[in-house]
Amino acid sequence: MMKTHFGFLFNFIAILLFIPGIFLPMFFLQMDVSASISGPALTSELINKELSLLTTIQELWQHDRLLVAALIFIFSICIPLLKACLVAWSYFKRNTQIERKIINFVGTIGKWSMADVFVVAIFLAVLSTNHAETANQQTLNIMGFKLNLMISSETLSSVGHGFYFFTAYCLLSLIGTQLSQSGLKKQPS
Repeated sequence: MMKTHFGFLFNFIAILLFIPGIFLPMFFLQMDVSASISGPALTSELINKELSLLTTIQELWQHDRLLVAALIFIFSICIPLLKACLVAWSYFKRNTQIERKIINFVGTIGKWSMADVFVVAIFLAVLSTNHAETANQQTLNIMGFKLNLMISSETLSSVGHGFYFFTAYCLLSLIGTQLSQSGLKKQPS
């Protein structure tokens, strides 16, 4: 019985973490390019973005990456909301066959919502480009003058608050669902 209460509590806290997790920026990305000819450099910022989960979905949709946008939306927005509603409904339908069916169903779709973790992994992969710097140096001969041309780019990325909220949501939701399921096993049929 206690596990069922804790399972509901963990799922409730998880959904509270989910909300800022999808709205706050998950990561920041900045890319600068620099060019110098025998001395002073000219630097320009190519990309400066902060992306939340929702803005990522929106950007993917706008750039006609509809399948990826739809999959992220379904697995990272729709399924978590469906799970939260079902867990709340089952909590108030206590000690019934409906509660058992709902919790077992949530456990099943919880495996599918591991895509949440996949989304977080994608963001981590993007972050692996942090401080990636490329440089290309050429020597130009123009009318007997040698000019050194150096072109470089630097990519900086960092994790935003949304990443931590979303990760905490994923973990607490999984723990809450496991507690709810194990609480059912101890209840009489």
